[in-house]
Amino acid sequence: MSVGSLLRSAYLLYFSQPAADRALYKALAARPIRSIVELGIALADRTPRLLEVAARKGERLPLRYTGIDLFEGRDGKSPGPSLKQAHAALRLPNVRVQLVPGDPHTALARVANALGGTDLVVIAADQDRESLARAWTWLPRMLTVDSLVFLEQPGGKGGTVWRRIPLAEVQQLAAQAGRLTRRAA
Repeated sequence: MSVGSLLRSAYLLYFSQPAADRALYKALAARPIRSIVELGIALADRTPRLLEVAARKGERLPLRYTGIDLFEGRDGKSPGPSLKQAHAALRLPNVRVQLVPGDPHTALARVANALGGTDLVVIAADQDRESLARAWTWLPRMLTVDSLVFLEQPGGKGGTVWRRIPLAEVQQLAAQAGRLTRRAA
């Protein structure tokens, strides 16, 4: 590892802002991650950094990244990238990028079966709560026993924190989502 690469890793893991995102980077640095699903893309900082850290551990293996976001479908009040901007910004060597427009539930309903073996799921705090509550039903089919799931939640001083969701809790949330879906039908 070159000195520049070592300095960049130290910056991302210990000094990057927002500080809450460091927990994600440290989790990625601790194990090989080959497949990432992100609900709510943050092109300004988090998403490119996640891909950078994951690519370092990859030993030249291709990385699969699936980004789910509303893109042009969001209301005028919510900032975020367009689909075209996201494609341009995430075009990286050795990263196979798939961008899926939609809210968490409808997007995962379309692609969850193709996302088996996902190593990391990152769920941003800006996701629609109702859609996310129904989307949990799709996550267990995507995950392995070693998969990591992180949920961004409001934290102190107006910031956020990342909470790791254990697989047992994901399965519990999926069961609750299944009951919600059956009641709605």
